[in-house]
Amino acid sequence: MSRRRNAEPLPAKPAVSKTLSARSWPRSLAFRVIAFSTLWAILTLVVIFTLITTLYRQASERGFDSLLSAHLFNLIGSVGVSESGQLTGAPDLGDLRFSEPNSGWYWTVEPASEGVHGELHSSSMTKAILSPSVAEVPFNSSFQRSYGTEGIHGEELEVFESEFVLDAKNRAARFRVMGNQTELEQEIASFQRRLLTYLSLFGVGMIAINAFAILIGLQPLRRVRNALAMVREGTAQRLDGSFPAEIEPLANETNALIENNKRIVERSRTQVGNLAHSLKTPLAVLLNEGRALGGAKGQLITEQAASMQKQVDHYLQRARVAAQRDSVVYRTPVAPLVQRIVRVLQKLNPRTTLTLTLPATDIIFGGEREDLEELLGNLLDNAMKWAKGAVTVTLAPVPGKDTNLFEIAIEDDGPGIPEDKAREALKRGRRLDETKPGTGLGLAIVADLVNEYGGGLALERSAMGGLKAAVRLRSLQ
Repeated sequence: MSRRRNAEPLPAKPAVSKTLSARSWPRSLAFRVIAFSTLWAILTLVVIFTLITTLYRQASERGFDSLLSAHLFNLIGSVGVSESGQLTGAPDLGDLRFSEPNSGWYWTVEPASEGVHGELHSSSMTKAILSPSVAEVPFNSSFQRSYGTEGIHGEELEVFESEFVLDAKNRAARFRVMGNQTELEQEIASFQRRLLTYLSLFGVGMIAINAFAILIGLQPLRRVRNALAMVREGTAQRLDGSFPAEIEPLANETNALIENNKRIVERSRTQVGNLAHSLKTPLAVLLNEGRALGGAKGQLITEQAASMQKQVDHYLQRARVAAQRDSVVYRTPVAPLVQRIVRVLQKLNPRTTLTLTLPATDIIFGGEREDLEELLGNLLDNAMKWAKGAVTVTLAPVPGKDTNLFEIAIEDDGPGIPEDKAREALKRGRRLDETKPGTGLGLAIVADLVNEYGGGLALERSAMGGLKAAVRLRSLQ
């Protein structure tokens, strides 16, 4: 256990890296698991959306091309040429869109060789639609080609075109079937919107259910935390309850640690008691012998034996505090204890005005009541001894990031302690004024107790003109 040589206020913790880590990523395990699962769900749904829309587009485009190809072959089979070379036929492709004006679905039959004249087109086609030259879009080996062009109202058209020989005289015609590509794109976009809506609803539901399942799954950890809080508060001795198989070993190890700490405390207290009992009789004998001897030597023996007894009590107290500091957690309400000590000292010193200031919130000291009583008793006794007529006691939580600190400030209007002698006053047995009664152990005992509890003690000049003793200790939240 590390100790500071000089009792000073608690230094600020070097928490730069910890603060940066906390800022960069929340410490909540539930948040992390939910965040990871949410990101995975979103990524999965995005992949599913992309895959389904891609497959749907490919299938729709294949179906669209197959339909145009079927209409083209149906058109070719429905058109012929007369002896005079006139194109003849009344094609019926079985789709009402070819009869609806400017629907974006058209067909035309045009001459492609000499001896053929006339032109046939669907009733939906109210205006000629230009096609690129053969040099721009050549025919394939089957005398077919496909290309995109602009429709009558600016819509995008997909065109399937073929040249076909109509009779034995090698008279040929050019057949074109045009489908509304914009209509296809609108249908695909509508499907994508519907799919996105359904997947979004499914994703929100999945994330909500997943978050609910994770929170339910982490409930045992909250039970462990609550059980530990009960142990810390002193309302329970161990972690009780049924825990899942993954957490039960943790609970068992924690209970074993609690039991081990209890054994350490009991063993330390037993040893301290044995030491106190073994020294009690020899010191009593020395005191009695000194008193019986009388004279200068008897007085010297009596004084030294009394000093030894105080020193033994002091170090036994330190051993007891060190044994229990990091093992068993005690709860001591500070305000009622301060009020009681102030009332007692006010009665013992009626000529000194004692002013007490308490906070609005309750402060709980994580230590034994006897230790806090001894600490405050020594400081108040010292203030009463040196005060001219007024002493103030202020209890308040320490503001700032480390909110589990509280401070007890005791000030008097006496002569105070010079800054260069403040540290000297904290040493064992040092008395700055031999005219005042005492052993010189008061402030040393306070400093040792504060150190054992990981707190800080500062001796400063008070605004009242005397000494200000400020003690900072950790509280339980």
